[in-house]
Amino acid sequence: MGPLLSILLYGLLCTQTQGSRVRQEDSPPRIVEHPSDLIVSKGEPATLNCKAEGRPTPTVEWYKDGERVETDRENSRSHRMLLPSGSLFFLRIVHGRRSKPDDGTYVCVARNYLGEAVSRNASLEVACKSLSLGNK
Repeated sequence: MGPLLSILLYGLLCTQTQGSRVRQEDSPPRIVEHPSDLIVSKGEPATLNCKAEGRPTPTVEWYKDGERVETDRENSRSHRMLLPSGSLFFLRIVHGRRSKPDDGTYVCVARNYLGEAVSRNASLEVACKSLSLGNK
């Protein structure tokens, strides 16, 4: 093999391996603000907070009882909105027979090409209206 061909092959190999390496400034996601447990009345708004850092900026998804939560990004008619910060905002808490209730255990998952980070569990409970029993 001639010296020119060796130099070309070396340059090609170096370019390919450098392109697949993790850049030094990139970092895997980490959750910097975890969601907290909430008790909310039916029909009221609520927010489950979640904030993640990483480079490149991680994408955030929410899961309720192990199933992915549909937000306004997938369905414009959804009452759940994924905020730019990564928090999950409920326009109104749903709790009824006709629609899937919002109460349950939630986690947020932040992902980028270096991995994923999962928040602590947060429970969302729908407050029951207390019945006032009068003495008769």
